[in-house]
Amino acid sequence: MRAFRADLHLHTCLSPCAELDNSPRGLVGAARRAGLDLIAVTDHNACLNVPAVRRAAGGRPAVLGGMEVTSREEVHLVVLLPDDGALFAFQETVHAHLPDASDERVIRDQVVADADDGVVEFCRKLLWGAVDLSLEALVDRAHVLGGLAVAAHADREAFGLIGQLGFIPPGLPLDALEVRDPSAFRRMGTTLPLYTASDAHRPEEVGMRPTTFTLEAPTLEELRLALRGEGGRGLTW
Repeated sequence: MRAFRADLHLHTCLSPCAELDNSPRGLVGAARRAGLDLIAVTDHNACLNVPAVRRAAGGRPAVLGGMEVTSREEVHLVVLLPDDGALFAFQETVHAHLPDASDERVIRDQVVADADDGVVEFCRKLLWGAVDLSLEALVDRAHVLGGLAVAAHADREAFGLIGQLGFIPPGLPLDALEVRDPSAFRRMGTTLPLYTASDAHRPEEVGMRPTTFTLEAPTLEELRLALRGEGGRGLTW
């Protein structure tokens, strides 16, 4: 067992609201400067830059693939998947329920890059839009593919679970809540695991709200065990 300093909510230049400096190499460099051992790439409604970030990192830091998807209710959900097969299967589901972008200015802000920061293409889906799938359907799909479903910035008014719905839906099988202030949120009475992350859209934001996980290895299955507090795994804010 060892401690892994992690940031599990990071955007690249694929996200239309992220800076171009958050390219694969830019993101990896920022993660290293922040002393991170484990990161998750979670662009809006797409995962196309995950392989490039993983190649740019070369294992330092370890890279998990994921996505920040916007549900029909306009709730942001971070989904982390165990491998690229599951990751791209989830993206296929999302893109089947997401409109195309018609404005070339929007498309030009959705950069698919290679590991050397070269521009490969531009994603033509409307990545800042909401997917025509319910929050429950997205959580279920993530679980079918072996992933984790986490309410992103759950304590933030804009696109957060509480801000959008006003409550945590009973029976919604979330694996965790990502929050800014876990101690304050815990006092609200939730029993779900809590962790912090940066939601970084710029290099200087990477690692601003890390969580340290005790794991045997930087894998999704180990992360699942840590969220459950099983087998000596765990987390600290």
